[in-house]
Amino acid sequence: MTKPTLLLCTALTLALPLAARASEQPITVTATRIPTPADAVPAGVTILTRADFAAQGDTTLAQALSAVPGVNIVQAGGPGNATSLFMRGTGSEDVLVLLDGVPVNDPAEPNGAFNFGVYTLADVERIEIVRGPMSGLYGGNAIGGVINIITRRGAGKPRADITLGGGWPAQGQGSATVSGVSGRFDYALSAALNEQAGFDATPKRMSVYAGHRAPYRAKLAAAQVGYALSPQTRLYLILRAQQTDAAFPDLGYPIYDDPTEFDYNTNLFGKLGLSSSLLDGRWHTELFVARLQTRLHNKNLLDTADPNQASANDHYDGARTDVQWNNTLRLPDAGPFNLSSALFGVEYSNDSAREAVNETNYGFPYTSHLRASQHLWAGHAGLQTTLAQRLTLTAALRDDSVSSFGNAITWRLGGVFALPAWHANLKAAVGTGFLAPSLFDLHYVSNYGTGNPNLRPEYSTGWEAGVDFSQPGFGQADFISGSVSYFANSIRDLIQSVTLPGSFTSTEENVARAQINGVETNLTLRPADWLSATLTYTYTRARSRTSTTPLLRRPRNVASLSATLRPVPALSLTPQLRYVGRFYDTIYNDSGYYTGIGSSDPGTIFNLTARYRLNARFTLFADGRNILNSRFEPQNGLQMPGASLLLGIHATLQ
Repeated sequence: MTKPTLLLCTALTLALPLAARASEQPITVTATRIPTPADAVPAGVTILTRADFAAQGDTTLAQALSAVPGVNIVQAGGPGNATSLFMRGTGSEDVLVLLDGVPVNDPAEPNGAFNFGVYTLADVERIEIVRGPMSGLYGGNAIGGVINIITRRGAGKPRADITLGGGWPAQGQGSATVSGVSGRFDYALSAALNEQAGFDATPKRMSVYAGHRAPYRAKLAAAQVGYALSPQTRLYLILRAQQTDAAFPDLGYPIYDDPTEFDYNTNLFGKLGLSSSLLDGRWHTELFVARLQTRLHNKNLLDTADPNQASANDHYDGARTDVQWNNTLRLPDAGPFNLSSALFGVEYSNDSAREAVNETNYGFPYTSHLRASQHLWAGHAGLQTTLAQRLTLTAALRDDSVSSFGNAITWRLGGVFALPAWHANLKAAVGTGFLAPSLFDLHYVSNYGTGNPNLRPEYSTGWEAGVDFSQPGFGQADFISGSVSYFANSIRDLIQSVTLPGSFTSTEENVARAQINGVETNLTLRPADWLSATLTYTYTRARSRTSTTPLLRRPRNVASLSATLRPVPALSLTPQLRYVGRFYDTIYNDSGYYTGIGSSDPGTIFNLTARYRLNARFTLFADGRNILNSRFEPQNGLQMPGASLLLGIHATLQ
């Protein structure tokens, strides 16, 4: 661990005797499946709301998550391009993404990951990010953590929220949401369109830079409607359709600034559910069936100027049907045990994928085909209780039976101990996780290799310990608040591609192990009603235990500094500064050629958002992204978008 990390951790720890708990805590549902104040959850939890998106000028999921502690976003170019999220040093496939509680990791992605680059936020109410192994609650993919995207639901009087904006370089966006309650019906209907002429993702340092812009367009239509069968029972339907198109350059040999390569992403989602509160509200039960369909079409027309002579016409189609019955039962107090709840549920899901890859490089064809499916049955149970109003304990156990390999039993234990004298909370948790082999890993067939149907899942064991605190001062109930957490995770049976002896063909095998550990810190100051500032810093050490080399795209040092200033009541300014330290990656030199594995340069990005409230209905905004024009490469060989400015107006009509 670096000296700055140790000094920061020591300083925050020594500040604890002066701390006092904040007056209010946000409620999280995702962390334990039971609505619980965030300070009583034995995990790293971040909750982002619509108000946060507006204050920071965020319109895409990748933007909203970029400053979350323990998270590193890697976007392969601009918006709409493939985007991975690394949480606490684990891989992008090790983060489970939920949409209104439904797993939406793409079955057709080769590694079974979620593409964070194609989601926009017009219909999103809040995002809950829970860091640490969560398979004991949610099953596969949750080795590094869980992200739950919760969409808008109608409430209160009918209203319309409308946003229109345009800016430089050529970009425009518009969104509208109509929501409310009418009798027994509640509704939220959203539509949005985002467009950009884009930037060239090829780094300017390279001799192959040609200045070709990579355009981006995202279209969204979403609806959530509900009907109250009784005051305790609600029938609801959620529908979401999004299409995202974007261009990007070839990472060939050399990189080629190709103006003809595009990804066309289509995501369709539906959920039909029934939720009810029984036994005077002590038993909450929910039954739902959901359907996810994803389609990616990668198209690259042959360009005679391309030295790689590359072309592509690839199709990736995935589908998931998910059925769940989940229950929370409030238990009576018993002696020193109070606020006790039991949870239990079952899940069935079926994934299918069809892939047809047809590419050419240097005149040589490459083809890969996949048509496969797998299903799982799972059951989970858990318990949460508070002992002597001091110690909150949680336990979870889950058994997943997956058709491709058998059973995976995972668990999680955690506790939060309140220290009234110091007005702080000590937290600790330990748990296991697993990642099922993807359908691609198991069944793909190409002219250079085949999948391995005998693969075992990846398994992990992780733990964390830390402290949260808050202190009043200067007339503020939460003048200073913060957290420090140490985390560690050991992953075994990592799935990697290996070359078969005596041939040029390859397959997937369980051959590697990884060891990850680090520290997350978060500190917020609120010296006045008109000023607040938040500093986050994450140190991560992620290494392969097989080769002792650092894992790729896991920077050791990531920090962010954000603030909210209100010099006058109607005006708010939100500057954001983010630093990403050096990390190991596949390296491309200034001539655009791949040179092997090495250290990639750090980067600093500065954003600034301003909002001015004209009256109760209308607010003007200006959103400046990367205004210092950083040429940082989140993925070596692909540069982040340059400076941009979006101006617009938001209207709320009731």
